[in-house]
Amino acid sequence: MTAPDKLSEAEASDRLAFLAAEIARHNALYHTDDTPEISDADYDALMRENNAIEAGFPELVREDSPSKVVGAAPAGNLTKVAHAQRMYSLDNAFADEDVTEFVDRVRRYLKLAEDEVVALTAEPKIDGLSCSLRYEQGVLVLAATRGDGSVGEDVTANVRTIDDIPDRLTGAAPAVFEIRGEVYMAKDDFAALNARLLDEAEDPAKARQFANPRNAAAGSLRQKDPGVTASRPLRFLAHGWGEASDLPADTQKGVMDAIAAWGLPVSDDLVRVEGAAPALAHYRGIEARRADLPFDIDGVVYKVDRLDWQKRLGFVAKAPRWAIAHKFPAEKAQTTLEAIDIQVGRTGKLTPVGRLVPVTVGGVVVSNVTLHNADEIARLGVRPGDRIVVQRAGDVIPQVVENLTRDEELPAFIYPDHCPVCGSEAVREEGEVDIRCTGGLICAAQRFERLRHFVSRGALDIAGLGDKTIEEFLELGWIKEPADIFRLAAHRDELLTREGWKEKSVENLLAAIEAKRAPDAARLLFGLGIRHVGAVTARDMLKRYTTLPAIRALGADIIALREATPQALAEEDGRYRNRLDKAVAEVIGVENVGAAVGHALADFFHEPHNVEAWDDLLREVSPPDFIVETQESAVSGKTVVFTGSLETMSRDEAKAQAEALGAKSAGSVSKKTDLVVAGPGAGSKLKQAEALGIRVISEAEWAQIVSDAG
Repeated sequence: MTAPDKLSEAEASDRLAFLAAEIARHNALYHTDDTPEISDADYDALMRENNAIEAGFPELVREDSPSKVVGAAPAGNLTKVAHAQRMYSLDNAFADEDVTEFVDRVRRYLKLAEDEVVALTAEPKIDGLSCSLRYEQGVLVLAATRGDGSVGEDVTANVRTIDDIPDRLTGAAPAVFEIRGEVYMAKDDFAALNARLLDEAEDPAKARQFANPRNAAAGSLRQKDPGVTASRPLRFLAHGWGEASDLPADTQKGVMDAIAAWGLPVSDDLVRVEGAAPALAHYRGIEARRADLPFDIDGVVYKVDRLDWQKRLGFVAKAPRWAIAHKFPAEKAQTTLEAIDIQVGRTGKLTPVGRLVPVTVGGVVVSNVTLHNADEIARLGVRPGDRIVVQRAGDVIPQVVENLTRDEELPAFIYPDHCPVCGSEAVREEGEVDIRCTGGLICAAQRFERLRHFVSRGALDIAGLGDKTIEEFLELGWIKEPADIFRLAAHRDELLTREGWKEKSVENLLAAIEAKRAPDAARLLFGLGIRHVGAVTARDMLKRYTTLPAIRALGADIIALREATPQALAEEDGRYRNRLDKAVAEVIGVENVGAAVGHALADFFHEPHNVEAWDDLLREVSPPDFIVETQESAVSGKTVVFTGSLETMSRDEAKAQAEALGAKSAGSVSKKTDLVVAGPGAGSKLKQAEALGIRVISEAEWAQIVSDAG
């Protein structure tokens, strides 16, 4: 991976598009499906890379940037409910220096004196499912999951079965008060639940087993049947609040004390400290007792104690400026690598998977670990038989962090040059770390994964077509490509004779398929699984091109461009590639969609089998033209630059106001700039704006725009 400061603008745009799609996929797996694929550490690494690129290229920040997104869209099996106040996530700290910088950043933002104490609350960050409890006149009227932060799922009936959550608050509470916290499952209760599920199963081999307490809590709370939730040992711990008609105190600690007095559990380890040093001391104390706590935690959360300061600090796109989560280091254990197998993914990526002598890490038995790619295997020098160190960061997918033996006398693992599933050639493209099967839809492994992706929630979202059903229909030869799904009605009578299928389930499946005959064009394009074309990129492209035939025409144009742009005899490979990439990006003409997407489209449509599958699908479905409704406001969609000294607010506060009004805040003036807010001492940026004829206003005029927006 190229360092952010070494990327060209086109490369940065391509990488941001990839990261937006990849992080959105992992958000959905974690928040919606409760089946995370990567560790918290790997997820945080993706987020840090995204944020670093955005910092270097602020003009490339996407509308759906992961830095602006909280959680994932709610699933479809529960009623959706809008939050009265957004449920934010938290920014992370990974080192003591990050916590010290957080306190310093608060001081700078508020323009506090160096000797003024910044008091914080510090409490364990419990690993559960975020939930908001709305009380009106002291009575519980609504409980909702976080979802994507704006819209969650109504779980009121299920929450009423949790003993920790009272139907009525004790004492005098405000007329409206939303209490927010985590629904979780204690470690002992989690072990007992898995044991009970195993004991109750008719076939122990097929018994439902939860991977960890967080997944168990999420799966238990988000049930259609409250009776199932009632049978699960769920707990609740409050850590904050949302909408409130009144507040019982003017500090974070004071309000949390009131919530505890009203009858909601609050952490015994919630304390008030003055400054970074005592906060870090509290962190060390909790970390030392982590293994002895009855529930899983993954860090400590610090919040500015004064509520008036919290209000001034406000929020960035996805998190408050007045809080931060200090994460614990990953847990580790030693074991032996027994074998390395190759798995083939939806895009043909050949991923090596290490098979381990089972080892317990952080309370969970680990027997498999991803080795990512050939470069990672070479870096670690791992061979079957080596002793390795495995870590689990965030209690999800483990990773190898060290090879203890590096025994070169052991047989080395030979990375295959052909797909182990279909036998097609496996190649590594220029500039890529991954090796991919070239078989496309003729590869059975890719066929399953691509069909699975096609019907997934983010794509066509066809209910009833789960993994086992897709596998069954593939084995029967009923489906090979997406279009075949829409011809399953021809197998109705035969399906009724198969074990596990009843008339109602067959009719429900066929009805769900028929309901997708006019799908959203962006979802359909995303569902085809074209490399680099994630959900956000698909929407961005269809905002510009409107129809799928226009997308196909674009692919043909890029194929023609590549054929008409040969490499000059003495031209270096890198220079030629940059020249071609620039031309491809210009043909696409979509902001934040770079050459990598264009090349992927051209590669897709250059393969005759893909063209046949595309044409076949469009004979079965008729997606309407893609039209996006926009809301106009004074600065919505405009790019604003602040320059000079601001007298009534800090620069960060001004940028936050712009983003809250739907504008993009940039750090430099260019032809794309729409508005410059100039304070005293404005220099080169003001001169540049005047030279370009860009509108310039004062800080007072900006304040009026903010006021007019309400």
